[in-house]
Amino acid sequence: MINNQELPIGFTMELAMHPDAMNQFGNLSKQEQDSIVNRAREIHSHNEMRNYVETCFKT
Repeated sequence: MINNQELPIGFTMELAMHPDAMNQFGNLSKQEQDSIVNRAREIHSHNEMRNYVETCFKT
């Protein structure tokens, strides 16, 4: 899994609030994780991050 220092804090917090999403993220390939994290870095609002995580992982 990607080092926590590399994850956007909002993304990390949303994964923590969605254990199923966290498990799904952990099961992705490194390339898939990188793609999701790179998109998450472009998000700057709490609501948008929540929607992003919920959409990515269908929680």
